[in-house]
Order: sequence, then structure tokens, then C-alpha cells
Amino acid sequence: MRERWSRLSRARMRVAAVAAVAGLLFAGAVTAPPASAAVPGWLSTSGSTIVTSTGAPYTIEAVAWFGMETSNCAPHGLWSISLDEGLTSIAAMGFTTLRLPFSNECLAAQQSTSINAAVNPGLAGLTPLRLLDTVIARAKAHGLSVILDRHRPDSGAQSQLWYTSQYSEKRWIDDWTMLAGRYKDDPTVIGVDLHNEPHGPACWNCGDPARDWRAAATRAGNAVLAVNPRLLIIVEGVEQQNDGTSTWWGGGLKDVRSAPVTLSVKNRVVYSPHDYPVSVYAQKWFSDPRYPANLAALWDANWGYLAKENIAPVLLGEFGTKLETASDRAWLAALVDYIAQRKISYAYWSFNPNSGDTGGLVADDWRTLQTAKLTALKPILTPVPQPTPPVTPKPTATPKPTATATPTATATPKPTATATPKPTATATPKPTATPKPTATATPTPKPPAGSAPAVTATWIPQSAWGEGYVSELTVTAANAVAGWTVSWESPGATAVTNAWGMTCALRSSTVTCRGEGWAGALASGQTVRVGLQMAATAAPAAPRLSVTAN
Repeated sequence: MRERWSRLSRARMRVAAVAAVAGLLFAGAVTAPPASAAVPGWLSTSGSTIVTSTGAPYTIEAVAWFGMETSNCAPHGLWSISLDEGLTSIAAMGFTTLRLPFSNECLAAQQSTSINAAVNPGLAGLTPLRLLDTVIARAKAHGLSVILDRHRPDSGAQSQLWYTSQYSEKRWIDDWTMLAGRYKDDPTVIGVDLHNEPHGPACWNCGDPARDWRAAATRAGNAVLAVNPRLLIIVEGVEQQNDGTSTWWGGGLKDVRSAPVTLSVKNRVVYSPHDYPVSVYAQKWFSDPRYPANLAALWDANWGYLAKENIAPVLLGEFGTKLETASDRAWLAALVDYIAQRKISYAYWSFNPNSGDTGGLVADDWRTLQTAKLTALKPILTPVPQPTPPVTPKPTATPKPTATATPTATATPKPTATATPKPTATATPKPTATPKPTATATPTPKPPAGSAPAVTATWIPQSAWGEGYVSELTVTAANAVAGWTVSWESPGATAVTNAWGMTCALRSSTVTCRGEGWAGALASGQTVRVGLQMAATAAPAAPRLSVTAN
């Protein structure tokens, strides 16, 4: 009952800023923040529960808005929508918290890119650090708390360990203590996700200082708490667990039972696994004949036991899907039910539509809602209250006349109905930008008669503006291949600014990309969706793709 009270109390503090349809889903968008929005303030832990300063249970309901970890050093989509429009959309969906990825490279950068100044006046000239200040301040205005997520050391790719040859452990900790001090007096920032997705050689309590993620998280967590002892310290898991089992990057927390993270300030640690469906990677449990009934036991073993046995709070730090297959729909339904039953905090990946393997909660225009996903998430989202229409007063009863005379009946005047005020839609200014190319599928050139291509690719344009474009590719293998390469001409391109599922290079006007990581080696019949962002004066509408199998 206390949990129910807490959720309803938070809901009453948040006023809808958009017109609602069916409670959760809404049409249109405005830029004004809710007038009475409020963040919960500093949080701590009690057993497996996150609590407010009054001891009330609190569930973090977050969504990631990425981009500040990429070479843009800015939340993506600000080429199309305003910062306030995006935050309004997130709050109206029912989320209470923003998970904000960043890179150490961006913290030191002097400028961000791909912000449309016509839509976001005043943002384009800010340093990334000042932009981070602004995002946090505007999140607060919309009633959203913020979790800072050190997603990468640099904008190139996710690192296995918390340090690289270019970004040392000292740099990692120094940047965290700087941020802890910068927002020390602002309870909008409720927690710090120390490092995103430790994997590969990262181990838990193995005793090797170069690989032991538990030990590193303890060092960093204590340094942060020495500056601000009121922050939640969010610690992800590892890929390889000590019993020989493996799971998602950052997903393995089985060894916390015997070796928890113990910090100098008590009641601050929140453990944060990641979990994804088969469309992201074909883990062995997806082929289990009991699927999806086998998932709850798997989650219990890897991280759910922490919540189930009242050991420590869990925040499921990433989960997401394009929701295009029956298997993915079954996975998401099972996971939402698991989260709801155990009252687990979470951060959905992602708000952005340009997440290559999951898509987002809005379409490529950054405005249209992905209603099927939001409907699937509805059981774990806080309902957003709608404005209550004014009550029409009832007329006072007319006194009965004295029986000595029968007066002419006088009609009791009815009160004038009070019109229910409708919110005035604030038009969102549209940027002056290169028109979005028509999403025309570009097939891979056909091979000579008598031979079948080992790999084919299709071009899927996403968005374009005066300084660049984002596009995705679906790559399909007819037979198993160890790797693949795709290239095309992109006149006016000046640099590859970001890529997912592949590494890309630009030479003259030719872009060449090679599949890597989860999208590198492909099984027979497998299709992956990858993408990139280019700095360019124009976007190719339907380039001719050259695809080879490696």
C-alpha cells in the first residue's frame, strides 16, 4: 500500500502539458513545462527499496535521451525539435527521470554540433558542459529527475573497461568528482551511473586491479560521495560471471551476493543490469523450448535476486526493442510483468528513434509517438493526471409558496454553464532544414545472372538538416558470413560523426562501412539494422550501395 500511495502522490504533483488520449497516449506537442511539476529530492536505499527523505518508497521510471556521448556532444534530435518539446513529450509519456549519457571527451569539448539554432535559440553556442547544465535545469522545470550516465570515455565506441589508453582511471574519477561538485546543491541530479556496460575482460571481485570492476566502482563511488554524500551510486554488472556464465554487457550481477560494493556512505548503492531481446543478440536462452517462461528464473539468477531477497535496489538500466517480432513482444511483456511485480526501477532505451538496434519511443520526426511500445510499457509508467474540468454549480432550491395563494409559476433560472477551458496549443517552430528525403528503399545492385549475393543491404533515410544526416541500413546475409562491407557515394560529406553496428570511413566522397560487434558476423538468413550520422551539406536520397561479404 505504501508503494501505491507513493506512485499516486507523485502523479498528483505532475500536471499534463499535452492533450491526452486514453490516459497515457497523447496527440500533438507543446513546449511549456507543467506548472506544478516537482522532483522527489535526494534519495537513499533501504534494503531493496529506494526511498525519499521521508522514507516513502520511490520507483525510478526513466528513459534515456542519448547524444551527449557522441561526437555531437548534444542530445540527438535537436536538429528537429526543441529541448523543451522533447522533455514535454517524455514527461507526458509518464516517465519521471531522464538517463543522460555523456562521454569524458564531451565534458572537455568546446562546442557541440547539430543543434538547430532556429528551434533551440541560445543552445548552439554553448559548450557541452554548459549545455549539460541547461538540460538538467529544463528537466527540473518539467518535473524530471536526472541520472548522469558515463556512457563512454570518448565518442568513438563503448569501452570494455572504465579506462582506456587515452582516458585514465584518474581522469574518469576526476570528471565524476567535478560533476558531483557542480550539481552538489541540485537534487534534480539523483544518481550517477559510473560506467556503462563493463564487458570483455571486466571481472567482479577477481583481485586484478586492471580488470576488477567491483574494486574500481568502490574507488569511484567513494570519491563521488566524498563530494556529495546524497547521490545514488549506480553500479552495472559485468558480461562474464565467476561461475563461467555470460550475459549482456553490464548485465551480470550474480557475484554481488558474495562480494557486494561497500561504500563509505551507507545506503547509496543501486545495482543496474541491462537486458535485451533476441533481435539485438541471439543469446542461448532465446532458443530454449520453454521461452519466454524461462526468463524470470534467468533474471532471478543474474540480478533479480537482489530485489527478491531484499538485498539491494535494482535499476534495470537499459532495455528496449523495435517490437517488430513475436519473440520481442513476448520478451517485453515478460520483462514488464517482472518489473511491475517486483517494483523494480528502470531506464528504457531509448527516447531517440535513431537507436540502431531498438528504435525509440518516437518516430523519425521526433514527435510521433510509438504507441505500441508505450502501450506495452503502460503497466510500469506513472499515469499522468489530466486537468479536471470545473464543476458546474447546482441551483439553489426554490422555496415553496405559502398555501394561501397560488402564485403564477416562475421558472427557476438555470446557471450559465461554465465552459471547460481548453489548453492553447503552442506552435513549435519548425527549423529551416534540408527536407527529409523520401524513405525509398535502395536495393543492393543485382549480381550477374546465375549467382546469388551473399549479403544485401537496403538504405533507410532517417533525418537530414543543413549540416548533416542520419541514415540506417538493413543488412541481410543469404548465407553465414564472417563479416561484410558496404559503400556508397555521399557528395558533400565531410566526416563520419557517429556509427552503430559498424565502423565507417570517408575518403573523398565515398563512405565505406564494415560491420562490427553484434552486427559483424551474420548467420544464414540473419538481418541486422545498423546506422550512422554524417557531417554533410546534403544527404543522398537513394545512393547505389556496393556490398561485399568478407
